[in-house]
Amino acid sequence: MKKRLVTTLFITHLFTGFVGFAVGIYVLPILIAPESPSMAAVNDVSMHADFSAVFTRELAGSDAFHWGEGKVFIGSESVSFMGKLAPGPDYKLYLSPKFVETEQTFNLAKASMVRVGEVNTFENFIVEMPEGINPENYTTVIVWCERFGEFITAARYQ
Repeated sequence: MKKRLVTTLFITHLFTGFVGFAVGIYVLPILIAPESPSMAAVNDVSMHADFSAVFTRELAGSDAFHWGEGKVFIGSESVSFMGKLAPGPDYKLYLSPKFVETEQTFNLAKASMVRVGEVNTFENFIVEMPEGINPENYTTVIVWCERFGEFITAARYQ
């Protein structure tokens, strides 16, 4: 009887620890995220954009935990976004010369992409365009979770 009790306690504690760890991975980025830029700030930046596109949840690589929805504005000085992203760690913003919508197609095309910067908020963002990157040389904007190699969302802007 004691062996069965010890085994049951071990399994339940292991399961509880796993659930706590998983919840922590999901909640921690939300807790430490900086304040999102206001709609007015994003709107001001979007006025100088050369392109716009829409992130949607209906992409092949998006699911309940990896998605984005809203409007993204791409300009020579910055990329801004009005909408929401699924919370997660280590999001990066990429520009790609071709449209991708899954982890597999992202990894195949990554060598031809350019990383614009980090996305640290999950509602609205503004990412400054690094020197030397011309958005006209690309067609698609992508949000990618670098740490876990997860596709979040993408939109074709030209």
